[in-house]
Amino acid sequence: MKHLKLSLKSIALFFSILLVAACNQQENQASETELTTKSTEEPALEQLTSENVVEKLTKYGQEHPDTIAVISTRYGDIKLRLYKDTPLHRANFVRLAKAGFYDQGEFYRVVKDFAIQGGDSDNRTMKQSAYKIPQEFKREHIHKKGALAMARYGDERNPEKESSSHNFYIVHGSPVPLSELRSWEKTHGITYTPEEIKIYTTIGGEPSLDTEYTVFGEVLEGLDVVDKIANEPVDGSKWPKEIIPHKIKVM
Repeated sequence: MKHLKLSLKSIALFFSILLVAACNQQENQASETELTTKSTEEPALEQLTSENVVEKLTKYGQEHPDTIAVISTRYGDIKLRLYKDTPLHRANFVRLAKAGFYDQGEFYRVVKDFAIQGGDSDNRTMKQSAYKIPQEFKREHIHKKGALAMARYGDERNPEKESSSHNFYIVHGSPVPLSELRSWEKTHGITYTPEEIKIYTTIGGEPSLDTEYTVFGEVLEGLDVVDKIANEPVDGSKWPKEIIPHKIKVM
């Protein structure tokens, strides 16, 4: 159970604000010049725009069918499986990892029993253009503990619920009471399967985010590492008091 019991709407609003705030750095990067980086797999980040993002990511995904990634941190490794049925998000994540973009990132927002958010860093020297990824909601991909998803701007400025170009999060979550889960079913207009109910009520997760953010992967190994990061001391803004850098490699 969460330490502070908020109303269902308050929980959703709080995390929505959290994810939106994390995207602000992306917007600030829009006017910066894209820098190149040396990489044996991809020598530079090609500029993506709202006009070409689908075409470019579709092509990249076909050329790079990778589905396994590893996030390395000072607490250990988190092994991820990237879903094939969210091809744009998978391709984008693989593309940034192969280019070394995520090697300059960190877990910069930590909310215990909710999620840990990474991808960005104030110390990054490698830049990219500002773009958003069309949402790829899949009913079967719920926000269970260990789910990998992309952050995004809120609905008022982003009614299509398009994802951030690089800010991602991993659900930490906690067991959800059945009564709360039923309330989220009504809110989102969905009906959870018996298996999903068992996952949410025993393992845990964050159903308030279902149908709102694109889940495109899950943790295969390293949930203990997610737990350790989630327990990291934070300040009043949920920023870790000690930096948690990460490197991401595609296997």
